[in-house]
Amino acid sequence: MRHLDIQIAKHSARLVSEVGLDTATVERLATTIAADLRFLPVEAKTQILDSSPVDVAARLDELTAFQSFMDQLRGKKPHPAIVRAQVLYQNYICFVYLGEACFRVLATAAPTGSAARKCSRFLTDNPIRAFRNSIAHGNWSYNSDFSGLVFWARKGNDTTEPLTQFRVAQDELDFWQSLARCVGYAAYLHVRAGAG
Repeated sequence: MRHLDIQIAKHSARLVSEVGLDTATVERLATTIAADLRFLPVEAKTQILDSSPVDVAARLDELTAFQSFMDQLRGKKPHPAIVRAQVLYQNYICFVYLGEACFRVLATAAPTGSAARKCSRFLTDNPIRAFRNSIAHGNWSYNSDFSGLVFWARKGNDTTEPLTQFRVAQDELDFWQSLARCVGYAAYLHVRAGAG
């Protein structure tokens, strides 16, 4: 978890101001989330494991394959078509693939007040909830200068509500993606420990 702790720590100011974590937790966020889940009662772990028909090991394999893809591109200047594929793949994995099966479940199953619950709630509330929906429904586009994305989604669950336009700058999107990967890895690597 130390590698993930170091990666997410670059977003420490946002983790404190936007997610509501304390500074000590931010310095060891992945380790803290893993501990939050490692010590859950067996019943809570079983609830998390049973929340999706896709096995946790398969989800972890998908995260690992995604990371391998990202590592292959690091330090290179890929063709713009590859960058576009990377943007879509990263947003799908971080917000759609992990959204329901990981973050939504942890937002209620993780201990009250825990880092795992706070991060998962942040990842399932607006504007990230709206962003996830825009990715799932294809309602997004690049800013004209490619400095971020513009997307359209409903603010709530009412299907008659009109779509609202949102914008996310690249640095904010980097934060959301980093947090999603941190929570996903910490959860999937440790939730199986001790489950029935």
